[in-house]
Amino acid sequence: MPLLRRKPFTLVDPPKDLKPDELVYQIRFTKEIFRDYHEYLNHLNLYRQRIWTCKVSGKTSLTYEEALVSEQNATEKVKQFPKELMTFALKIIQYSMLPLKVLADSINEKLLGHLFVGAELFVKKDDGPYPCKILKVIQEGVDKCCYEVAWLNKDKNITEKADVNAEDLVQKKPLFSRNILKSFIRESTYRNAPWVLHEELAQKHGISTDIPKELQGRIFIKNGILTCSKKRKNEESMEETETSNKRKKLDHLDGSTQEEENCQHIDEPVKYPIDDLLVKPGPDDPVFTARPSPLRDFNVSMDCVGDLLKIWDFCTSFAKLLNLCPYSLEDFENAIRHRESNVVLLVESHAALFRVLINDDGEYSTFLRKRRPKHKITMINWSEYLSDFMEMINIPGLRQFEATIKRGRYGFLDVNAKLEILSVLVDRVLETGIFRKRMDELIEQRQALGASRREEALEDGRKRRKEKEQLKAEPESNGVVDGHHLNSASVSTNNNHIMQNGDMGEIKPSRNDTPGRSGIKHSNPASKKIQKKLTSELEEPAENGKEVSSKKLQQQLKDDKDPSEKNSVEQRRAYYEREMEKRLISRSPLGKDRDYNRYWWFPRDWRIFVESSDSKEWGYYSSKEEVDALMGSLNCKGERERALQKQLGICYNSLCSELQKKSKDLMHKVEADESVVRRSTRVRAPPQQNPANAFLRYVNKWKEE
Repeated sequence: MPLLRRKPFTLVDPPKDLKPDELVYQIRFTKEIFRDYHEYLNHLNLYRQRIWTCKVSGKTSLTYEEALVSEQNATEKVKQFPKELMTFALKIIQYSMLPLKVLADSINEKLLGHLFVGAELFVKKDDGPYPCKILKVIQEGVDKCCYEVAWLNKDKNITEKADVNAEDLVQKKPLFSRNILKSFIRESTYRNAPWVLHEELAQKHGISTDIPKELQGRIFIKNGILTCSKKRKNEESMEETETSNKRKKLDHLDGSTQEEENCQHIDEPVKYPIDDLLVKPGPDDPVFTARPSPLRDFNVSMDCVGDLLKIWDFCTSFAKLLNLCPYSLEDFENAIRHRESNVVLLVESHAALFRVLINDDGEYSTFLRKRRPKHKITMINWSEYLSDFMEMINIPGLRQFEATIKRGRYGFLDVNAKLEILSVLVDRVLETGIFRKRMDELIEQRQALGASRREEALEDGRKRRKEKEQLKAEPESNGVVDGHHLNSASVSTNNNHIMQNGDMGEIKPSRNDTPGRSGIKHSNPASKKIQKKLTSELEEPAENGKEVSSKKLQQQLKDDKDPSEKNSVEQRRAYYEREMEKRLISRSPLGKDRDYNRYWWFPRDWRIFVESSDSKEWGYYSSKEEVDALMGSLNCKGERERALQKQLGICYNSLCSELQKKSKDLMHKVEADESVVRRSTRVRAPPQQNPANAFLRYVNKWKEE
């Protein structure tokens, strides 16, 4: 049982007269049952605090559940203690007054020369130590004995037997560690100073529970409990006089006295955040908005949405590596369900993935060399490369579609089959050396960006501290103005003049004011030009066919910065976030709600996708009003919803700008369609101009020739 502040803790007894259909609250790891929800929460918060100690290993600053796990692990290790030595060790432990470390060292020293039947060790021979096992202890005198041992081979099988002296036996490795011995002492006793064995354990090994003569005047048994005498208590109290006042103050503050400990913690208020499922409505809660229902009008079946998003996000995130011009999710969704076999968007996507596998000189490249001496993927022969790939991977569930693909009827495949093939193809690309090398480069570039961001933050902090020191030193200079103090003096005068007139509006800087001070923003065309240059260099990290190294990238960040741009902290922070997003390594959800539904946002799409906890259902939010309602429905008292609300707040501005831009585009399209209908109801847009067929006009502008 874990200890609370190194003292035993008693669990709550189950309520009496429980009815079979009564609603109760149970703590999972203690099995305690409560009728009152507030009492249940307070006990749960107590168990989550890092004030518990593992009784067996002595580890501190644990939660109750961590202490339980630690006790289980330590108990398993204690089982390694040799049973043959257990009785001998317990006799030393019983009523010992030694500290734990000294007691463990004493037992270890006494057990080193204590050999027993079954012990495996080594015997000195002419050609070195040889493994053996003790079969029998032969007593030759009062203090002398020899041992019958069996020689062991590499498989621990007995080869021959012999009698050896104790001096010839060697222990290369101790039978147990010092920590195991300490855990064994803790688990075998119920108190220390003196150490007293559990009564059942003492009876099992035939160890007396009578108090030794040397301790009879210092301790006695009262009501079956071993207690110290008054004299002993007085001695202990004299030793603790220096810390008694501090302990009393702590006991008064956190209720840690033995009599009031449980009651004190029950009255503590709930500390948020807690698990979302434990949050109950409270009188101080804000008014939560109703959570909107996500739209589910996908053009593919619900079980395909996950693979659809995975493949599209991979192809667009690593478009430069694949030499594949990015396309929208709607175009990919419409293309994957199209019935034609040679849709350019899908052909180019397959061809880009095949080129990576071919250039990697892996299994697929070796497989193709045996059939095709030249590798050139075209609109005519791309299906042959696809059938070769399916034959190579030899997945039984996909081999059934191979004949259809060879006949040139890829478009007749089911959407599930198309996505499953693409998913396997993406997984193979992820395993290539080319992709791993690219990931290493992205990691180095992200580290360079992070180092530059930290350096700028430190520099900005130094400047702010320097400015504060200058402002403090100005009143002592009696108004002396020179070239060094001109900036600070003008700003100080401006501020004083504004405060005297009661005007707290926007502070406009003079010509001599330091750019960026007090959060002032400048619209400097030169800084915008440099920003555009820097962004273009980072967006195209290729120079003469070679990737930009992390050191060169970091040097560009240092050299190309404008002074006014340096001081716009918010702009620089947003800039670094954008650059980090361009060098994406892996996609993670924004967070989870109360019911473990996951929320995803892809910067190249304007929607927030919602994935159910079992990954069987998907939906999305596509308007700013829905996002606002979602954020207003999250309860920050819950751990998951608080984290989700924080992440939504971080990407809120970018998300809303994309949503508003998309809504304007949709309005323009609707107005254009209505104008066409007003002119003539008989006029219809050609199929190629229909927005739903935009994927048919796709051209891969990044394709390698």
